[in-house]
Amino acid sequence: MDLIEKIRLLPTQPGVYLYKNADGEVIYVGKANNLRSRVRSYLLEASQANAKTGSLMREAVDIDYILVANEHEALALENNLIKQRKPRFNILLRDDKTYPYVKLTLADLFPKVFVTRRLRKDGSAYYGPYFPGNLAYRVVELIHRSFLIPSCKVDLSRYHQRACLQYYIHRCLGPCVEELTTPEIYKQAVRDAQLFLEGRQSELERSLTARMTAAAEAEQFEAAARLRDQLSTVHQLQEKQRIATAEQSDDADVFGYHFEDGSLAINLFHVRAGKIVDRREFFWEDLPDLLPTTLAESEKSTTNDLGAPSLMESRVGNNEPKFDGGAVFSALLKQLYIDQHYVPRSILVPVDFDDRESLAALLTERISHRVDIAVPQRGEKRSLIDLAGQNAKQSYIQRFRVLEPSRKAIQESLADALMLPELPRRIECFDISHIQGAETVASMVVWEDGKMNKSAYRKFKVMTVLGVDDFASMREVVARRYRRILENSNSTHSQAPGAPGLDSQTSETNEADEKHGGAPGPSPLGTGVAPSPKPNKEPTTMPSLILIDGGLGQLHAAAEALESLGFTSQPLASIAKKEEVIYLYGNEDEPVVLDRHSPVLHLMQMIRDESHRFAVGYHRKRRAMRDRDSELLNIPGVGRQTRQRLLTHFGSLRDVQQATADSLASVVPPKTAESIWRHFHEEQATATAKD
Repeated sequence: MDLIEKIRLLPTQPGVYLYKNADGEVIYVGKANNLRSRVRSYLLEASQANAKTGSLMREAVDIDYILVANEHEALALENNLIKQRKPRFNILLRDDKTYPYVKLTLADLFPKVFVTRRLRKDGSAYYGPYFPGNLAYRVVELIHRSFLIPSCKVDLSRYHQRACLQYYIHRCLGPCVEELTTPEIYKQAVRDAQLFLEGRQSELERSLTARMTAAAEAEQFEAAARLRDQLSTVHQLQEKQRIATAEQSDDADVFGYHFEDGSLAINLFHVRAGKIVDRREFFWEDLPDLLPTTLAESEKSTTNDLGAPSLMESRVGNNEPKFDGGAVFSALLKQLYIDQHYVPRSILVPVDFDDRESLAALLTERISHRVDIAVPQRGEKRSLIDLAGQNAKQSYIQRFRVLEPSRKAIQESLADALMLPELPRRIECFDISHIQGAETVASMVVWEDGKMNKSAYRKFKVMTVLGVDDFASMREVVARRYRRILENSNSTHSQAPGAPGLDSQTSETNEADEKHGGAPGPSPLGTGVAPSPKPNKEPTTMPSLILIDGGLGQLHAAAEALESLGFTSQPLASIAKKEEVIYLYGNEDEPVVLDRHSPVLHLMQMIRDESHRFAVGYHRKRRAMRDRDSELLNIPGVGRQTRQRLLTHFGSLRDVQQATADSLASVVPPKTAESIWRHFHEEQATATAKD
């Protein structure tokens, strides 16, 4: 049965339809109150030479449909299918991040506190969302400092021999070591954190005050002082904390857009308690190709009853369609809000669309309060939309006209994308380089305050790993690097009793790269290599982010090295070369996939590529040194050509030493092979003869 015949037999009930191409891939998903009428309109518009619908219908060879009971079910099902199948002709929300929540793992014996963007049914308590996003990190930092609840990756289901660094800097009660705390004390700290996160300030103040008074009367002055500090902190941050709740009647999300040359920028303002607290940006390119419209939509008048722009604006001179705002905002709002746990009472959009009232009703059903999606035409609300539109134009200029973003803007975007607790000032990136395990080396490059700091680059010769093992090499290098940080820190501040032991073994150099290809030119982000490095001073604090060139294996190897030194809360990420996906340690199941135009992705790629360049340069230098001074040249009958042939075949001098006489004879003459074998096994042969 061909496509046209299937369309004629479609039912007239509400449902969702899925167009498929010749490979069976879903290329478009839509919903309709009358499936047959809606799908037939595509054929009518394609016959009238509509470029957008024509492109869809030229690829479509089959259609499936799913019947539902009403339009609300159709909206929800359409949204789920679009997110699952990602059809090429649908408008897809590429930036699908959500605002962060604070997660308290109450299902654990010793609960921890984390920042997360995904809510799960795992027995944990979630608080938020937080606006702006960095407020969640400040709240978690407060909980570490005041209530001593950790965020580390240490397994607290069993006891360990010693506590990590967080205990010694007084940001954890130490539940990982027996007798450092008790379940009762830890449970009370968790209870205090819960009261704080739930906004029950008066109850928390009464509890802290009573316990402080009791501790003072019992002459437990240290405990009383700690409770006093907690009470003071709660007072100071009570006014600053803005958590979005359903009780705030003047909460709103405001949208504005700018469309030009087939590309679109949308700004979303989050208004909470009557104030703009944060902004989000969305971008699309070549948008008209993604907007198949129906004939019914194209025949609508140029203005609606409210005087707003129509769903389908008039065509321009060469039959090229203009921006279809209704289709965009219909798709965007569905993907943004249908699956969210919190939706503001008011959503203000600049253009109307067909299913606006149906979507508002569906959101009202799913959320515990009424949700209104409005298209204001005048007054303060329209002014907010106009303001969002002006900012969208600036976002468009910055994104598509390639204006250089400021250093702070890049830092803010990086902190937001990688869930960093603060703006990153220093990033250290590691890479491993070798040829089949020979001359394995590593590099560390440093991005600091908006540019590459060449004076802080480091080279490592891998000392303990034999053969090809990138994971073990990464583990060794990261451990050596940050053991040095601990040593420098302890030379300035006395080491706390019982803190992690230190190993003085290091083998890194602080030579700047001057001979291996030079520094890359200035990047579009303004992060070119510093031309005049200043005298280097080895840092005594950890970097804002450690970046690993590689995938999950290298990431976990680096994490093991850091945890062995007591760094359990250090931000750590890796970037894979082919997929260009960023994995955050602790959130590996939610990799960060950035838009290819993202300044954050460009920065990560630039740092990663510089680390790779530096590692390869050092590896080539090591190989050249090995080739110039080879033990093989001391063997009678072995010249430079024979030496080169052996190293090319076996890969390294070590492998030549371990080769058998027969293996050597397959490369060089038997007499020479015997001389080589005897040279490397002379001592062993002599010892065997004596026995």
